[in-house]
Amino acid sequence: MAKKLVTQVKLQIPGGAATPAPPVGPALGQHGLPIGEFVSQFNAKTQDRRGEIVPIIINVYDDRTFDFITKTAPASDMIKKAAKIPKGSGKPLTEKVGSITKAQLREIAEKKLPDLNTKDIEAAMKIVAGTCRQMGVDIK
Repeated sequence: MAKKLVTQVKLQIPGGAATPAPPVGPALGQHGLPIGEFVSQFNAKTQDRRGEIVPIIINVYDDRTFDFITKTAPASDMIKKAAKIPKGSGKPLTEKVGSITKAQLREIAEKKLPDLNTKDIEAAMKIVAGTCRQMGVDIK
């Protein structure tokens, strides 16, 4: 018989650097999951992604077991790295904080493609371009 899914927990944790401290501990503790076991599994799986924010979805089952799915880094983080800026603009329509090239835009879209709701690279580029626009980053 298949396990019954109780809930899903969505978190964003630095790759290879999870600790039982917030936000991981409280999020998993309220569902009765073994926090230490999750931290060791997550750190082992994301060791090669150190310094990158890793979104994850943790499936919690009725027998207090879990599994998790890692996603690609948020588009905004990839854009900040490509544009070499610390953060997006507070006023994206009037204050531009940086720029990226079409090639960098395509590269980010290709990395994000598995997590987007499209299979077309051109559509993925438009999605990432919208994120750039909302961050105050120009595309040249």
